[in-house]
Amino acid sequence: MIIGAQLYGLRDFTKTLDDFKETLKKVADIGYTSVQVSGTCAYEGEWLAEALKEAGLTCDLTHYSFDEMIADTKAVVEKHKKFGCKYIGIGCMPRSTEVDNKEVWKEFTDKALPVAKAMSENGAYLMYHNHAFEFKNVDGECVWDHITNTIPAEIMGLTVDTHWVATGERDIIETLKSVKNRIPCVHFKDTVIVGEERRFAPVGHGILDFESIIKTCLDLEVKHAFVEQDNCYGEDPFLCMKKSYDYLKSMGLK
Repeated sequence: MIIGAQLYGLRDFTKTLDDFKETLKKVADIGYTSVQVSGTCAYEGEWLAEALKEAGLTCDLTHYSFDEMIADTKAVVEKHKKFGCKYIGIGCMPRSTEVDNKEVWKEFTDKALPVAKAMSENGAYLMYHNHAFEFKNVDGECVWDHITNTIPAEIMGLTVDTHWVATGERDIIETLKSVKNRIPCVHFKDTVIVGEERRFAPVGHGILDFESIIKTCLDLEVKHAFVEQDNCYGEDPFLCMKKSYDYLKSMGLK
């Protein structure tokens, strides 16, 4: 299992191409060899391929515009092929604030299903990233079950996010095992409780049982685990990424 850096946590340092390139170098200096590109400025496929090569990194997952996927799936896949990325991710279901409306769920899967099929036919694999809202029960069902029951594992994977699963009051280990055939990528994200507030934390520095999470991911043959910390609460985001990396390295990963 390869440990990568999810660049969304470093989004304030990727607003220009020059800063983006410098951030890739800093991530590589920490020790990461892979990244997920998300929350960055716009980029051309050729540019990213060259920037990754210079930094000695690979990009193995993205979060990309769902609207662009719908408009021209093949073009999105071809762009990703330029920098060697097979896994193309949806960061969040559109209209997620309307989760109580099951028509919103259906609207999403109706649009995502043909995208997933087209990506599969063109050598890519669509990935869906969860938050906590997917686990809210609405009339005996939740978004998570709707998505997994509607779109087959053969054409769409799930980027299970450990923090958001816990926030959604689901067991992380059981959640991972329940979708074991569709998780080539996961998000390693820790959490702490400050007063009554649930906050993000560097991996291994919070309350989640990462020893068990790591073991389960290895047992399930997860290929990529991307470290993410959405908010560092005033601490240097690069230092937070290093804390996570150092912990995972201490656990025998790299």
